[in-house]
Amino acid sequence: MAAGLKFGRLVAAFAAIVVAACCAVRTPHAETPAEMCAQAGTDDTLRSIPASLVPAVNALFHTEMPPDVAVRTTVFRCDGGRVLACGMGANLPCGKADTARVSVGGKAWCQEHRDAGFIPAYATGHATIFQWRCVGAEPEVVRQLLHVDPRGFVAEFWRELPPALPQ
Repeated sequence: MAAGLKFGRLVAAFAAIVVAACCAVRTPHAETPAEMCAQAGTDDTLRSIPASLVPAVNALFHTEMPPDVAVRTTVFRCDGGRVLACGMGANLPCGKADTARVSVGGKAWCQEHRDAGFIPAYATGHATIFQWRCVGAEPEVVRQLLHVDPRGFVAEFWRELPPALPQ
């Protein structure tokens, strides 16, 4: 009986090795942002940068962000096969620009701050491309501060990640 038990364990171990060898789940090779964008062409989806891009992003933005901060605050998108990166912040929105010449938040601000010479971004929204003021109780555009790229993003916040930088 003891010999049969040993043989059974040997067969079970061998079967486990065969199953592991032939049926192992392989992790697919993750494509880099450069490869993704070369294939996608243009894709406005904002994606977090992979940790491998932290040195390139720090070089691009002349920063020294720790990897966890860079990954948490930097996104990329594809534009014509190029990798564009944006570092998010309170006053640096990476989403689509707000080009509206009507500001609901500005109107609420002006109701309480008649003739204010400046409406803060927390009232108008940080994605606005305009500087605003109150004329009486109505918001008014003072001037355009930022430019919009052909895809609708604030051009000043996005930079191309040169192919020469490691990706």
